[in-house]
This record gives sequence, C-alpha cells and structure tokens, in this order.
Amino acid sequence: MRAEKRPDAPATLQTALAQHQAGNLSQAEALYQQVLRGEPRNPVALHFSGILAHQRGNPALAVELIGRALAIRPEDAEAHFNLGAIFQQQGELRAAVRSYRDALRVNPDAAEAHINLGNTLKDLGEVDEALACYRKAVSIRPDDAAAHFNFGNLCWDMGDPGEAAAHYRSALRIRPEFADAHNNLGNALKDLGDTGEALACYRRALSIRPDYAEAHFNLGNVLRDQGDVGEAFACYRRALAIRPDYADAYSNVLFLHAYHGSLEPQEYLALARGWEQACIPERERQAARERVFRRSPLTGRRLRLGYVSGDFRTHAVSYFVEQLFTHHDRTRIELFAYSTSAERDAVTDRLQALVEHWVPSAGAPEAVLRDRIDADGIDVLVDLSGHTGHNRLGVFARRAAPVQAHYLGYFASTGLTEMDYWIGDDTLTPPEADAFYSERIWRLPRVWVAYEGKADAPAPARRAAADDAIRVGGFNHLGKLTPAALALWAGVLGALPQARLLLKTKALAEAANRRRILDAITAHGIAPERIELRDISLTPDWSSHMACYHDLDIALDPVGGIAGGTTSCDALWMGVPVVTLMGDRMASRMTASMLSALGHEEWIARTEREYIQIVLDLARDAEKRNTLRFSLRSQMAQCPLCDAGGLARSLEDAYFEMADRWQRRRTDEHQR
Repeated sequence: MRAEKRPDAPATLQTALAQHQAGNLSQAEALYQQVLRGEPRNPVALHFSGILAHQRGNPALAVELIGRALAIRPEDAEAHFNLGAIFQQQGELRAAVRSYRDALRVNPDAAEAHINLGNTLKDLGEVDEALACYRKAVSIRPDDAAAHFNFGNLCWDMGDPGEAAAHYRSALRIRPEFADAHNNLGNALKDLGDTGEALACYRRALSIRPDYAEAHFNLGNVLRDQGDVGEAFACYRRALAIRPDYADAYSNVLFLHAYHGSLEPQEYLALARGWEQACIPERERQAARERVFRRSPLTGRRLRLGYVSGDFRTHAVSYFVEQLFTHHDRTRIELFAYSTSAERDAVTDRLQALVEHWVPSAGAPEAVLRDRIDADGIDVLVDLSGHTGHNRLGVFARRAAPVQAHYLGYFASTGLTEMDYWIGDDTLTPPEADAFYSERIWRLPRVWVAYEGKADAPAPARRAAADDAIRVGGFNHLGKLTPAALALWAGVLGALPQARLLLKTKALAEAANRRRILDAITAHGIAPERIELRDISLTPDWSSHMACYHDLDIALDPVGGIAGGTTSCDALWMGVPVVTLMGDRMASRMTASMLSALGHEEWIARTEREYIQIVLDLARDAEKRNTLRFSLRSQMAQCPLCDAGGLARSLEDAYFEMADRWQRRRTDEHQR
C-alpha cells in the first residue's frame, strides 16, 4: 500500500502524492483536503486520503474514503487492492477476498493481488484456492521472489517441506538477501532432517537482519535439539530482547528450565507466572477474569469435553491420548479435539475417527479459537501441550471454558492464572509439590497414564550377543542425554568393567551428535569401544525398533532432566527392567510412577549411589533378568499401567467433579 505520483493529476494533487510518498503525512493530508474542497468527488484524492487514514491508525475512515473513491471509479484495481489489504490487516478476511477479487477482475495480471488473495485464502483454510493463486502469481512474474516465498510457505504449512524448500530456493536465487526466505528455508530443511544446512540458513538470515527474532528462535530450536542447551538459551533470550512478548520464545525458555531442572521449583514458578504478564495484554487478562459462562447443569446430559493439542500426530503424547479417546464413554462424554498443528499423518487420521467433533485450529487467532470453544459449549477444556510446540496457552489465558486443566503433555506448572487444575497422581505429584504449581493439583487414584502393550510387538528374546558383556543403556531422545545422565552412566560402566553402553536415537545419525556423546562419556575415563551408538537407519519401522530391546539387558532412565515415558514402557514391555532416579520434580518422577503401578518400586533410586547399586544387583543376577525377560509383559498387562479403560473412567469422574464444583460455585455466587 503506497502513494505514487499520477501524471494525469492536477498540480496540487501531484504535490500531495509526492509529500505522501516522502512520508510527510501532515503536508500530504492538508493538500488532499485542499483538492477535495474544490473537487469533493476526486477519486484519487479520496483513495489516497484513505491510505493516509490507515497509516494514521484509523481503518474505519480508510475503508469509508476508499469506498467512496471506488463508488466514483469502480475500475480502479489499485484502490480495490488497497481496500483488500486494509480488510486483511483488520482480520476481515472475507471482505479482503472480495476486494482482491475485484482488483483481479479489473487487472487479471496483478501478481501482488494474486499473492495477497492466496495469503488470505490460506488463513481461511481454503488451501486449494490459495495454491492456485500462488501458481498464477508465479506464472505472471516468475522472477517475483515474494510469489515463490508465499508459495513455499503454503507448501510448508501443508506438510510438504521438500516442495517448500524448492520455492524458497527460487526466491533466494532472485533475492539472495531475502532474510525471511533464508529463515523459512531453514525450517523446511530442519523438517527434512538436514539440521546442518538449517543452522547455516538461520545464521545467514541473522547476518542480513541481526534483529530477526524468529531466526534467533529457530536457531535456538535446532541447538536445543542437538543438546546445546546453553546456546539455545542465549538464542531465546536474544529473541525476547527484540520481542519481549514473543510467547513461543518465552515458552521455550520455560521448557528448557523445566526439562533440565536448571531452576529451583519456586524460581521456575515465578518465571512461569511471568509468561502471561509478558505475552497477554492486561485488558485481555482482566476480560478473562470477568468472563461469564452459561452452561446447563450436567444432570441428564453428557459432559462436553475438549482436548487442545499440537501433537495429534506421531508423537509420544498421542500414543497415550489414542488409548484415552478409544475408551472414553460416549454415553457420558461428548468429545471435541482442537488440533493446533497443520501436520497430519496416519495417527491424525486415527485420532480424528475417534472423536465426534474434530476442529482444525492451526493458525486460528487465539481470540477466535477461544470464542469457538465457548460457542461449542465446552464444560471442561484440557490442555495437552503446556509450554511445548504449537501450544495455545493464550487461549487458556483468555479463559475459553468454565473449567480448564492441564494433562499429560508437559512436566511443570503452566503458570497460568486461568488454568484451574493440573492432573497427576500420588507418585508423580506428591502433596509436597503443591507449592510449585499455580494450578490446583488433581491426583488421580491410579497411575496418571495408560500404555497400550501391542500384541504384535516382537516377543521377548534372549540377547544373541557374541560376548558375555552386559548391555546397559536406552533409546531416549537426544535431549534427555544430559551431562548428568552421561556422567552417571559412565559411573555405571566404571562399576561394571565388563559392561557396554548401548544408546539409540534418531539424532545420532549426525556425526556431530555422536562425537559430543562419545566425548562426554570418554571424558570420565571410559574406553570408546565400550560405547555403541545407533541411529534409526537400521530400524525403519516400529517392530524393528522394538526388537532392538533384545540387545539390552538393563534400561537406564535419564537423569538431570526428564525421565522416560513411552520409552520406559517400551523397555518394560520387551522384558527389560528400567532403573530410575526419582527426584523432587515431576519431570524426574514419570518412570517412578509407572514402576510403582507395576509393583517394581525396588528399581526406583533416591540417590545416584543407589541407582548404580540397583544396576549392579540386576547385572549380577542373570537368572532374575532371564525370568523378567519373559514375565514382565504379562505383569504389565495385568497392572493399572495397561488399563486404559480404568484411566478413562478415572479421568471422566475427575472431569465431572470439576464441572460440578464450578456449577456449585456459580450457584453460590448467584445466591449471595
């Protein structure tokens, strides 16, 4: 949206346009008014007065003035385009679409109008039409970097990083200094697994634009995934210095602190409480406190339950959620799922088939999603993300339902004033942890999750090794292999001179990650030949991955960060005992909760020395390990950890009680 000289305009109007183009808004405004006093129906003066009004923060006046100009000269494609841009910026997307289409009716070859129409249609979820717009823009102006860039953005949003990368590269061939394209190419390459090139892209973007908050953030994400926590923190802090209200960067700082236990619990809680102060305007927080919900009593009707997550896809959270969705009692519960990520896969399809109401919510403004949830009449809204990727905590902070709770997806307090409950169990969240949460802890009378032990998993089998060395280790995410964990495991190897350490995770495909892990362990005097590092190249499917547990004798739960979840359950299902160190934070107690449900508290250590001793005792008792190899699966199948139906009933009872408490409070308030 810009003011340009019009050769056919009278001299005063030419001067006004020149002043406008130079940024002298007051002088331009005075000259436009002078023209309009003499010619009240001058369409050019009306049009550019409208642009000026928009620049001055008065969109209503801008729409009125440009509308008057178009009533006089309806074939002005530029005016239609500028009106569409104003509507788009104000969130009036349908009106923007009409204006852009009017512009293209007059000038079908206006590439910029095709681009903006595509962007607007994308925001409306009309993906096929948006793609057609971008294709048209590229065909009109194949040397238009913005057209390729926007085409790439849509491809990435649709889950096609390869096609997205091709368009970003086309944009960069045209504009090598296009910082946004370097950044987004980095995102696509990261999704394709090329983290080395992704890092180079982010750094190139920052060399062009050092104050590019999103590039600092994305660089931090890759460094975090590579285990370089210190540099990741630095990147997030740089992003926040540029944009103090950058909610995702603030969330990632919280995530890292919670993940690595780098703050005392009360310090973490204070920082978490600051998230909404930094990221949610005070007027919206006040409005959340004053929101009034009208819900009929639950007597005689089903409870309307909503789950919000960015992980309704192949992800550890969905592994547990799928069992829950399967077992929720539809005579008691009307189930809604709000999916906040555009990523889809076969797991997404299965989850969608299990719920009555599937609501794609990726990209929806938080106020819009809040209002949609309220309109759906949700009684209890459950967050499954916390401060992890694709979270919509801003929706919860704005209060979308009478009762709001966090469950499963995070390992510390959200810090939100409007999050009523945090769902755990007696081991995961003991009473002494209450002071570390802004939410009220709701303890289930059983283990807080349920694991589906798949019948088609490979049968447990004795390790067919060429030597008698005990194999200890695990298959956890690289981020869980903290310096504290590697040091403790080096201590295990020191106490078991014949043992070997087996670690397997996707990120070990990268040489830099392998070197870092080897260096960290060998620094404690462990010979490198005692360490075996595997990536996923030899285990392309779930069954071959699970068969790798045949090579493991004792699973070592990570310490110094987050304990195992799904990985601990997988090991146990394959007959491998898991040794864990239970700390005072929820993040370090997940495996302990599972082992308690299984009846194997003897594998829960309270100190590092005890951890090593438990491993030693198991290593020295081959007969016991052999018995466990073939009995643990049946033990699990009969314990609460594998009772998904029981978990669903327990959670449903909790949700009804939460809703009843809210109804009683509302009744009491009305009677005062």
